[in-house]
Amino acid sequence: MDVPCVRVPREEGEATRQVLADADLIAEEFEIAVEEGWLYIPITDATTVSGLLDGDGESDIEADVDADVVDHDVPDRDTQTSPADILGFEPSYERIGEVVVLDEDDPERAMEIARAIVDSDLPLETVVDKASKIKGETRIRDWNVLVGKGTETVHREYGCEFALDLADVYFSPRLATERHRVAEQVEAGERAFDMFAGVGPFVIPFAKRGAECVGCDLNERAIEYLRENARRNGVEERVTAICDDVRQVATDSAYENWADRLVMNLPHSADEFLESAVALAGEDCLVHYYDIQHEDDPFGPGERAIREAAEPEYTVTVETRRTVRSYAPHEVNVCLDVRLERF
Repeated sequence: MDVPCVRVPREEGEATRQVLADADLIAEEFEIAVEEGWLYIPITDATTVSGLLDGDGESDIEADVDADVVDHDVPDRDTQTSPADILGFEPSYERIGEVVVLDEDDPERAMEIARAIVDSDLPLETVVDKASKIKGETRIRDWNVLVGKGTETVHREYGCEFALDLADVYFSPRLATERHRVAEQVEAGERAFDMFAGVGPFVIPFAKRGAECVGCDLNERAIEYLRENARRNGVEERVTAICDDVRQVATDSAYENWADRLVMNLPHSADEFLESAVALAGEDCLVHYYDIQHEDDPFGPGERAIREAAEPEYTVTVETRRTVRSYAPHEVNVCLDVRLERF
């Protein structure tokens, strides 16, 4: 059966397979195929995997690996019964650790999918359905637990582990590729400040690359998990977790002009915190500014807001304009990588 695969030279296959496994992108219902010196690794999301490959077809992880995404005939796993086999259709869901997340309006359909997932050969025992939209300053939502005992899990991403409880914190696995893109830029000895850190999906990989990191969040439970995740990943000595409004923290002289790198992943309202970002920024600081805007002008509002907040104290240079993903009809989630250099 032809399915999307990463094609990679056999000698580089295990390293590539491990990267895909860490990102939870391997289609477990299919076997890995070997043909004429190439390994064909079946994947779940060709678009996401393509984001890991640059324009020359080289992997983000190993620059000299000739890897690309192709359709290839790979065999089914004989012992694997998928949810689709049971249901007769392919259900839509995402995984956060060992928890399967559904977004179904029909409770009966949601329960049917949940039972099929648990009855399949997938190693999953907890299924939840979204019961509300994201709400409040802490960006959490309500959940219906359809199967299983709760909403706490451990999510693995690019070699990092994140303990979290979906009922208490915000976390999106869809941003894994974007987080990896940013983390790959971090160098040992940097000072990195995540202004809305959550459980640490930016902070922890930054610290693993040798950066001194500060993560700030209003959500007390998120900060508790951030501290746990720093210990879990062996980087507690390089991570400071602060439960507070970042606007208050930015007035602390200990962090004034401190950061070499800032993450502003609060896309609906990051512009309200730009004054604090400027206060935290050091002499030469790279800001990763996330925004959600209409597709007709996705980058303009953010760029104008940053310039208004930072000039003339800083020279403002937009280094990257990147569309992260579609968010809603005619709206896109974007990132501006902006360098602030003090005169």
